[in-house]
Amino acid sequence: MCKRMMEDIRTVFAKDPAARSLFEVITCYPGLQALWLHRIANFLWRKHLRLLARMVSNCNRFLTGVEIHPGARIGRRFFIDHGAGVVIGETTEIGDDVLLYQGAVLGGTSIKKEKRHPTLEDNVVVGAGAVVLGAINIGEGARIGAGSVVVKPVPLGATVVGIPGRIIDEHRKPIMDLEHGRLPDPVAEAIRFVVGEQVRLGQRLEKLENRSGIVVPKEELEDKIKETMQDFGQGGDNG
Repeated sequence: MCKRMMEDIRTVFAKDPAARSLFEVITCYPGLQALWLHRIANFLWRKHLRLLARMVSNCNRFLTGVEIHPGARIGRRFFIDHGAGVVIGETTEIGDDVLLYQGAVLGGTSIKKEKRHPTLEDNVVVGAGAVVLGAINIGEGARIGAGSVVVKPVPLGATVVGIPGRIIDEHRKPIMDLEHGRLPDPVAEAIRFVVGEQVRLGQRLEKLENRSGIVVPKEELEDKIKETMQDFGQGGDNG
């Protein structure tokens, strides 16, 4: 038990650059405290002391702000960063070296007494406020962007963003970091494409009108298109 607890502490130091001392980690990291309390609740659950397990789990939620059902199975070197608002359902299965940010939810979509929560394989990262629903598999090394809602299985090494979650990158090397500022936005990309096509069509139409000698007043739509392109990083410094 002590060996596993020391491994948990080392995991905090490895995954959070803000960690400065052993005492600080033990006393000031609710994600770590929630994991330790869950281990007690899970032990009681497996011994069929279900009510007592739920009581420990409820105390865990009250003390740390993290809700983990005592039936959830969690692997080694699991880390919850900050922890507030994290919810992990009963039939959730979590592999080794998984990282969850604050507000992440691993929820169910069925009221039947069966496997109804996600399975996260090793090295998965779930961003802040992301929601993973249903008995779906999140492949090893996958990354779920902040605020995403995932309802379909995610393959090995993929990156998912958006509502509903869309795969925007797929690789074979597991990655533990999740640089939210560099994640693509599929909705914004679709808008850029539509606006770009609109501009090209407008240019072709303008050429035809000029050749035909037709005088057409400038439309306000052109200015609106330019504003939209700038808002989504086209024609500006980020384009």
